[in-house]
Amino acid sequence: MLKKLKIILEMIKFEHTVFALPFAFLGAILGSAIMNGTFPSINQWIWISLAMVGARSAAMSLNRVIDEQIDKRNPRTSNRAIPAGLISRMEVLLFIIVSFALLFYSAFQLNMLAVYLLPIAVFFLVIYSYTKRFTWTCHLILGVTIGIAPLGGWVGATGTLPVEAFLLFLAVALWIAGFDVIYSTQDADYDKEHQLHSIPSRFGIKHALLIARYLHVGSFFAFLSLFFVTPLGWIYFIGVLISGAILVYEHSLVKEDDLSKVQIAFFPMNGILSVVLFVFAIGDVLL
Repeated sequence: MLKKLKIILEMIKFEHTVFALPFAFLGAILGSAIMNGTFPSINQWIWISLAMVGARSAAMSLNRVIDEQIDKRNPRTSNRAIPAGLISRMEVLLFIIVSFALLFYSAFQLNMLAVYLLPIAVFFLVIYSYTKRFTWTCHLILGVTIGIAPLGGWVGATGTLPVEAFLLFLAVALWIAGFDVIYSTQDADYDKEHQLHSIPSRFGIKHALLIARYLHVGSFFAFLSLFFVTPLGWIYFIGVLISGAILVYEHSLVKEDDLSKVQIAFFPMNGILSVVLFVFAIGDVLL
């Protein structure tokens, strides 16, 4: 059983939770500071964390089940757990049920607004996996899906949803969409050949990388706007500037005729950016 769990966690890239979890925490911290003048309680930290783990685990596992045949035909993904026969669909479906149950239970432990908004979150968690079959805006929908994380943290800690929370949502959504476009350049030819939709397969790699830059410029300014409309101060401002420099470096790694560094641009760079913004923001609030 532990072996199967390890396979599932490897399959869903559990370590990629670092992309969304810090922003869920940032939403909780910033929301508590603005709305209540306090810090999230230990219970809120625990249930927000468990809700995030449940949501992401369910969504990624569902994506692997839905995309089984696509992954099987794609040389880059044919060695994933389900197409490779390392684990059965039924075992993954059981894991999905448990993950959604964890999400639902955690929401009930937080507040009723979190419960009322659950159907919206679940809708995006499920629908994203189908979007590449009918729209090249799938990257934007993924951005919205993961951008819900800071909204969830804000709602979980405060039971409110003001304009400032949506600015944080917009910043995260554009950031996620941008680096997903970069990541998907690896499959541009495969997607085009098999009638799968993505920005690289629709517009070409050159224009896709340009679109990713625009998305990240928008994300940078959305993060920067929080400096002006929230109590976040100069420490956070410095964190945003560092994050902007990370994005510039990320884009310098990937070129139209050289995609060999896409994996470096995708995980290490964006993982560092996520942690940097969180550390500088929480440092600002605490100091």
